[in-house]
Amino acid sequence: MRRQRSLWGIIPIACFIVGVAIGTLPCCQLTRVPPPQAISKDATPSFGLLAEAWNTIERHYVDRSAVKPQTLTYGAIRGMVDALGDTGHSHFLSPEMVKQEHNFSRGTLEGIGAEIRMKNGQVAIVAPMDGTPAERAGLRPGDAILKVDEKETAGLPLDQVVDRILGPPGSTVTLTFLRPSTGRREIIPIVRARITLRSVDWERLPETQVVHLRVAAFSKGTNKDLREALIRIQHDNPIGILLDLRNNPGGLYDEAIAAASQFLKSGNVLLEKDASGKVTPVPVEPGGVATSLPTIVLINGGTSSGAEIVAGALQDAHRALLVGEKTFGTGTVLETFPLSDGSAIMLATREWLTPSGHLIWHLGIVPDEGVSLPPEVAPLIPARERKITVAELHASGDEQLLKALKWLIQSTGK
Repeated sequence: MRRQRSLWGIIPIACFIVGVAIGTLPCCQLTRVPPPQAISKDATPSFGLLAEAWNTIERHYVDRSAVKPQTLTYGAIRGMVDALGDTGHSHFLSPEMVKQEHNFSRGTLEGIGAEIRMKNGQVAIVAPMDGTPAERAGLRPGDAILKVDEKETAGLPLDQVVDRILGPPGSTVTLTFLRPSTGRREIIPIVRARITLRSVDWERLPETQVVHLRVAAFSKGTNKDLREALIRIQHDNPIGILLDLRNNPGGLYDEAIAAASQFLKSGNVLLEKDASGKVTPVPVEPGGVATSLPTIVLINGGTSSGAEIVAGALQDAHRALLVGEKTFGTGTVLETFPLSDGSAIMLATREWLTPSGHLIWHLGIVPDEGVSLPPEVAPLIPARERKITVAELHASGDEQLLKALKWLIQSTGK
């Protein structure tokens, strides 16, 4: 079985993906799980202890309806993964979450379309995905989900919250959330949908020679679409592009490497460090089509995993200026280990560093020019810019894009 490597920092939920977009995307290959009979002798006493706890609960717990083998098993697995302390990264996936992960990597989802993670004991929105019910409903990065259909989320593991948010297209889920920036609670009904993700989109900004190029995720085919977009963009002789990686949760490892390579002539995209401390450079792939096109990269707190690889590679190579807010700070390659009933565990097996050796895990990438957005302002995306006027562009409130646009024009002198 091939090994699947993922560069998602969060869990997608089409749903989930809210999916690893609520969700996150698996990256490359699956790793076979050792069979149960392969338990080491040193672990035998510990498994005996687990059996003691299981038998005690099964025989004596008063609420018999709560004693469900699958629930207990998933709880034990979840507890083992959580005990690693890799909050927000390594995690347990229910069979439904595994399905969403695979769908997300193929660019299709069912749900509301937002990335979520656990933060300070709460389920938080990392970012709504472009053109999804979550985005249209006004969800913002950092929103904490307090209730799903009037049921509290406090104390629930992430996979159980995801299961509650998931549902068939056309059905409605009501979320109660807290917006930290305002301290207000809001209740929003959201109609679930079948979502086809468009990971690459672009539009020339009105009355400029600058192109806004959006990469929303690194799902299968993203690099192909990006390459084709860059070739078409350059036919119109733009003075530069704004590469928008805001609220990009990452995705497939190979797609992120290839995407970064479109902008770089040589060097490394990243460094990988394994459990033994061995560092392996991952070189730029030859044949990039936009290695000299002036570029500014937009990032924020929803820029994660594979998107951080791209941003970090371009920053370290002095290839592009980074504008916006500090990124999420994923910094690990996740491998998916499928379990026999369709569930899985995703474990961080390699740590990645920027080409200059900067640590990203839990730290994030700091922009060259820090620009924040007011909580009520959503970042512009190309789909909204199809018929926008200059006045509407400057009234949008997207100061990250507007300042990047100004700096790009000034730096090129055009």
